[in-house]
This record gives sequence, C-alpha cells and structure tokens, in this order.
Amino acid sequence: MQNQQILIVDDETDILELMEYHLIKEGYSILTAETGEEALAKAQRFRPDLIVLDLMLPGIDGLEVCRALSGYDIPILMATAKSDDTDIIIGLEMGADDYITKPFSPRVLTARIRAVLRRRKRADAPNSPPAQLQLHGITLDTKRYRCEIQGTPLDLSATEFTLLEFFMRNPGWVFSRGQIIEAVKGADYPVTERSVDVQILAVRKKLGSLGNCIETVRGIGYRMAEEREHS
Repeated sequence: MQNQQILIVDDETDILELMEYHLIKEGYSILTAETGEEALAKAQRFRPDLIVLDLMLPGIDGLEVCRALSGYDIPILMATAKSDDTDIIIGLEMGADDYITKPFSPRVLTARIRAVLRRRKRADAPNSPPAQLQLHGITLDTKRYRCEIQGTPLDLSATEFTLLEFFMRNPGWVFSRGQIIEAVKGADYPVTERSVDVQILAVRKKLGSLGNCIETVRGIGYRMAEEREHS
C-alpha cells in the first residue's frame, strides 16, 4: 500500500476533506479534484493508482470522466448518492471497477479501495489467471465486468460478481464462509459469516436454473460444482 496514490473527485468540500483525512491515515498519497475537468487533468498528469469518482459533478459529470479515462487503465471506484442503478451499470460498462453508495463509512471506503487494488494487482500479475471464465453455460469477463448466461446478460452487484468469479476459478473446491470472506473481501473486511449466506442466495437467484451449481456442503460451507448434473 505504501506510496499508492489516490485521486478523490467530489464537488462537496466536506466529503472530500473527510475522505482525504481518513485515506492519508491509512497511508495513501492523496490528490483531490472538485470538477470533472480538474479530475481529467490530474488523472492524465499524475496517473494515480486509483480514482474515487463521484458521479454527480458540475460541468463534465462522473460518467463522462469515466468514459474519457477508459483508455488509461486506471482503476475507478464510483461514488454515487443515486438509488437508480442505471448510472451505476453505465459506469461499470464504461470500465469502472466498482461502486460505493453514499453515505458510506470510512472503513467501508477503505475496504472497497483495497479490494479494487487487490483485484487489479492480481489481474496485472505476469502469470495472472484468464480474464474470461466459462462454466455451466455461465461466461464471466473480469476485464469488461460482464456476466452472461448463454448470451443473455446478467446484472450482478460488485460483490456478487466477485463471489461468482471466486467460485468459477475454483470449481470442486469446498470453502468455509470465513475463507470466502477473506478471498472475496479481504481478511480485514468488516462482515459477518451470515452475510455470505445472503450473498450466495442472491447469486443463486440471479443464476436461475443454474443456481444449483453453487452447492451447499453441510457443516463446512460452499463449492462450485465441477460439472452440472443433467436430469
């Protein structure tokens, strides 16, 4: 984490200063911007390790900033106060790596930043695993952040996407809830084991008839079936 630089973009000065204060305490080097134009200029000049980008900005909005930076390979964590998923989905399709909904706690922000940087580090490793995964008719593109079932797009939250990716990379392996939390969110992420059950239930529901590919191993945890059984 040492010397990693984060650009925070938000037009609300108090929120900007609060995020800056907590992230400096966590050891990050911080740049700030209050407009989309300023964000673009600083991103292009300094090439930060990550951008925390508010979607609602004066002038050039966050989605336009995200589009303009799509070729710069800078991880983007979108921050939004909107309850509508439309802008979030558009931002993710434009190349943003994750999102966080306002209001959020400093601990959650820090955990999300660590998760994005950790995923990017794994993806950039010399012997990194393949970006596209296929299993049981499910296709997961970790670079474009897309999931499809036999060509039909599937709308997954950031956590659901990462959870499904973890299982698809490790078919047949049984994982406890604690192991799943550590793999998906990191050992320092403040979440209960019960939340794993809730997330897996949500993923199964969205997978529809393929939801039974994620199997419950009684008394231990969960696993992704290696091959789907056909009736």
